Amino acid sequence: MNDSPTANPTGPTVDASGSEAPIYAVTTDTALGRLNSRDIGLSAAEAGAAAEKYGPNKLPEAKQKPEIIKFLAHFNDILIYILLVAGIVKAIFQDWVDFWVIIAVAFGNALIGYIQEGQAEKALDGIRGMLSLHAMVKRDGSWQDVESESLVPGDVVRFGAGDKIPADIRILDAQRLKIDESMLTGESEPASKTPSEVEPGAGIGDRTNIAHSGTVVTQGSGYGVVYATGRDTEIGHIQAMVDDVDSLKTPLTQQMDKLGTQFAIGIVGVSALLMILGRFVHDMAPEALLTDVLSFAVAAVPEGLPALVTITLALGVQKMARHKAITRKMGAVEALGAVTTICSDKTGTLTRNEMTARVARTPRATYDVTGDGFVKEGELTARASSDEDGLRDLARINALCNDAVLGEGEEAGMWSVIGEPTEAALVIFSHKAGFGAAEAEAYQRTAVIPFDSAYKYMAVRVAGPVVATGEELLMKGAPDVLFARCSSQRDAQGRLVDFDLGYWESEVAALASQGMRVLASARKSVPEHGGLDHADVETGLELVGLVGLIDPPRAEAIEAIKSCHAAGISVKMITGDHVETAKAIGRQLDLRQGQEPVAITGADIEAMSRVDLAERVVGIDVFARTSPEHKIRIVDALQSHDQVVAMTGDGANDAPANPRRRGHRDGDQGHRGHEGSRGHRAGGR
Repeated sequence: MNDSPTANPTGPTVDASGSEAPIYAVTTDTALGRLNSRDIGLSAAEAGAAAEKYGPNKLPEAKQKPEIIKFLAHFNDILIYILLVAGIVKAIFQDWVDFWVIIAVAFGNALIGYIQEGQAEKALDGIRGMLSLHAMVKRDGSWQDVESESLVPGDVVRFGAGDKIPADIRILDAQRLKIDESMLTGESEPASKTPSEVEPGAGIGDRTNIAHSGTVVTQGSGYGVVYATGRDTEIGHIQAMVDDVDSLKTPLTQQMDKLGTQFAIGIVGVSALLMILGRFVHDMAPEALLTDVLSFAVAAVPEGLPALVTITLALGVQKMARHKAITRKMGAVEALGAVTTICSDKTGTLTRNEMTARVARTPRATYDVTGDGFVKEGELTARASSDEDGLRDLARINALCNDAVLGEGEEAGMWSVIGEPTEAALVIFSHKAGFGAAEAEAYQRTAVIPFDSAYKYMAVRVAGPVVATGEELLMKGAPDVLFARCSSQRDAQGRLVDFDLGYWESEVAALASQGMRVLASARKSVPEHGGLDHADVETGLELVGLVGLIDPPRAEAIEAIKSCHAAGISVKMITGDHVETAKAIGRQLDLRQGQEPVAITGADIEAMSRVDLAERVVGIDVFARTSPEHKIRIVDALQSHDQVVAMTGDGANDAPANPRRRGHRDGDQGHRGHEGSRGHRAGGR
């Protein structure tokens, strides 16, 4: 991200090193002052002047070569040159059948490559379609609906649930605001946002006061000041990295170039020798000698080789397309067969990007939960003794203290979900535990405290059949928050006893060590017809249990990684998610074949030189909390070991790491590597 101010700063804030602090590390007042803005936004005149200075808020079009140049580029191959020379010679000798066959092969090769590359370019151009088209901006003190292209640094913009963020924005105010940033960070959960400043060195996923262009608001509302537009946004930097690449030659291309050069040198050398022997040893007539030498040269040209290679690669491209994978160049199909390392994103690629309850813990029992994501199949199995009453209470709380709604999915055996992924996972868990929509109809919500990241819980009052008189207060949220409010729990006989804090903290730690997100549930009886505020949930709660959730690995990904290992291909996970979560998924995927995966973070990568990273990269399985720039460094480090690297993922943050040569950075020398294809999953998010 470009952390320098995009407008003239007023009274810049500096950090301990004397450098100007990034916009996310300063207060809201300082951010407004730095951008020459204020809470009421810019005036129309100020916005117009800024627009002249900064230009429109849109991603620039990549430099495009003329279509004819793109087409002719597919003839730039030494074997094709030899093939065309052979065709010319065939025409000289009026061998028209062979001539037209050769020309058809050469033009067919170019046409197939041109069409395939055009389809892939359209897919890559999708980054430009990620920006919002409209925005609510405050101009001259009033809110106006404008085209997002007209936004400028200093504009004050507001947004709510369902809105796409139109520019990079420093948040000034947030009400229960959550934003899905998976396209940039790879995190499976929407990020909670607040106006408070964060540490100057925070990574993209930890900048909790920034709303990035192209991300989507999933909950709540807020407003903020625009500090970067167009090419200066994070998504703009990603697009620039995608555009600023030069293709590397695949192993096949290198071998074919070498073979073609050897053929050319051999044919010319032998032809020259024949000319000398024929003229000076056998005293042949020049016309007859030239005819014989040309006949030899034509016979020596392997005109069937380019045709065979082109047809084989074209068939490979078609097969990849049937599996919903787009290859930018035909040669990349062969490169996949030579791959030695695959670098993969986690969320949505190795995992389902659908939160799933995996473990339920009550005071008297632990249950394993089967079924992934939004599938209807699944059941709960007690590990030892069961606790039907406790499980029923846990399911009831997670179903009623919840705003997600399940419906029939378009696919058989699937739920459609309206609401947050975590809440949806809890409703599905409750359904598997026997508390579904029919059971929920017997209860009526009478009051609610919505979830907010500021206090990390949700609470409701419900009237229903469980409490003989009065109502029931139900609560779910972060374990540490609920533990501080609980005074009791059930014992082995189902009696209320004092709350055992140490026991439950150890249970949370055990689940968290497996990469799970843990939520606690609690309840208490309350009088009928009462209100509900934060004071009502401060004390006297009974802890009912815990639910551990995770974004589970895809079953097909586990099998694919096994196949890769069997073929001698190493697989590395590169994700923006937290390191413990990433390591847990790495264990389930068996990235290190029975051993604990080795993991480092983006901060660790920042602290390494290029040489240090190259020395360690082969032995690392998981890279967590990474940015697109980190992914590029990782791929470059692997290529320094002559690895053939393929990068796969379904987010915009994966695009720049497509293993292709870039300009040298920081004075480092480039390393040899090969182009891999970047797969696009069917139904990818």
